[in-house]
Amino acid sequence: MLSHHTFGRRASFWTAAAVVAHTLWTSAAPAMTYPLYASEWGLTPLATTTIFAVYPIAVVLILVCFGDISDYIGRRRTMLYGLAASLIGVLLFAVARDLAWVLVGRVFMGIGVGLSAGPSAAALVEFSKPGDEQKASAITTLSQVSGLICAALIGGFLIQYAPLPTRLNFVVLLVVLTAVFAATWFLPRHTSAEAPGRWRMKPIVIPRELRKIFAASTVAVTASYAMGTINLSLGAQIAHDVIGSQNVLVNGATIALFALAGGIVAIPGRKLRSGTAILIGGTGSVLSVGLLVFAAGQHSLGLFTMSLVLGGIAYSLLFAGGLGLLNSNAPAHHRGGTLSALFLVAYLGQGIAALLLGEIATVDGLKFAVDVASAMVAGLSFCAMLLSVLYAFAKPASPNVIGNRP
Repeated sequence: MLSHHTFGRRASFWTAAAVVAHTLWTSAAPAMTYPLYASEWGLTPLATTTIFAVYPIAVVLILVCFGDISDYIGRRRTMLYGLAASLIGVLLFAVARDLAWVLVGRVFMGIGVGLSAGPSAAALVEFSKPGDEQKASAITTLSQVSGLICAALIGGFLIQYAPLPTRLNFVVLLVVLTAVFAATWFLPRHTSAEAPGRWRMKPIVIPRELRKIFAASTVAVTASYAMGTINLSLGAQIAHDVIGSQNVLVNGATIALFALAGGIVAIPGRKLRSGTAILIGGTGSVLSVGLLVFAAGQHSLGLFTMSLVLGGIAYSLLFAGGLGLLNSNAPAHHRGGTLSALFLVAYLGQGIAALLLGEIATVDGLKFAVDVASAMVAGLSFCAMLLSVLYAFAKPASPNVIGNRP
């Protein structure tokens, strides 16, 4: 029996949403400080994107080794481990003295998000009302973009107008994560979705009947993360160097528009079928990166802002469509591992893209890196749309595996 100190379903649902929000806030928090690090420590674009890239690499390693652990030891316990690692990472950023400190901090952030991303998304499904997986997917998306908005706006304000521009931003985040950790402590300790037996390290296995759906879902989410790579690893530098905006808060606000647009569309977007959301999101993604290339060529902050707004809408629909498709089809006892496998592929693609774009920006210039990134996002978006047509609208293969039809 649960103690009186344990949260009920509603409080648990919103606590899981806060853990989801922390994954994007923690991921994006350093983005506004990259130009400061570059100036203060003399870093190249490759060095700053390396700071970004070690994070998804760490996430991937954690997901490979521990991707399904929450299916065995519980969502609460796994999220607590993840939040503890995120707290260490943010603390290291708050006291960092050189590049080595932030690299180690970024690794801990990656460990934290790797441990908590899948379990928090799964917990939202399990703490939602039965049959309401689409709401869980929409709130997951809204929570992610809320974290991104906080990172961009709060970080931009503190860096531009408060003292200690490379530190205070992380002190504030440290306080927020401490509060989220405290709330997570009161989540139910066990759920009915836990798998039988003891956990042991093993490869994540996707059930055969789920693999086509998994492919469609994963490519859609990876396309959305690739869009995020442009904005989080290079966005501030694009606004500063290519567009020519010098105000950190203004640059942060334009990037926050990416998240705000995604958040606005997330709730009405839940009414769309998953396949439809992927098709609309993929189309918006292609149009967004086209605008980005044009904005960079014209050095236009207005066009850059339009690109971010359209990109935010596309990100939200691609992510929610891909996640909703998998949530509606994955069996409960495989949900944590399957969602972790999805995030594994998405973060791996994000890390590879960040390193590649950093190298291109260093050797051939930021403008050319924007062109390459845009082509990459467009290609992934086309693949996501094709797979959604092939698989997302198809009749589910097995009633034993499939929940609600996407």
